[in-house]
Amino acid sequence: MTPPTTRTWARRGHTPLIRVRGRSQRRLSIAAPACYKQGERSRLIYRPKRHVDHKRGGRRSFTWTDYRDLLIDAHQQFGAPIVLVWDNLNVHQDRRLRQFIETHDWITCYFLPAYAPDLNPVEGIWSLLRRSSQVNTAFTDPEHLISTLRRGLRQIQYRSNLINGCLTETGLALSTSRRQRQ
Repeated sequence: MTPPTTRTWARRGHTPLIRVRGRSQRRLSIAAPACYKQGERSRLIYRPKRHVDHKRGGRRSFTWTDYRDLLIDAHQQFGAPIVLVWDNLNVHQDRRLRQFIETHDWITCYFLPAYAPDLNPVEGIWSLLRRSSQVNTAFTDPEHLISTLRRGLRQIQYRSNLINGCLTETGLALSTSRRQRQ
């Protein structure tokens, strides 16, 4: 991951440089659903996962079982049914994950249209994370990256107004008014 840059201070005539060596090898993945419940503060439930076997051809992203476990944890934390609005990531479309969702009546799943990141509130959270905790940082090792990401996500998690703002930015509403048929 190349670090995002922003304005910074330097001595006059000296442009600050951050040297980044190597390329991203996708050793870290994060899943973070934004959770909204009527009458309660918004929540962010996140799970980072470090991929230790990435050089031996192992998987470099979350598996369907990781998402399943995340949904079970979210259900236990909320103690209520979950309405899931997902983008069209290939793991979200996995047959085994869809079977899991269909067999549990506490999950209702909707998929966003293809190529519609502007409708996904989690994209706003990733933007906030990159602009706040990752800016102007060259990570020394994966542990440094993980600790910085956890700190940044925790800061967003405790500020529910930021999570609400990400939902508002999409133009979607938490509740919709339904007309009664007459």
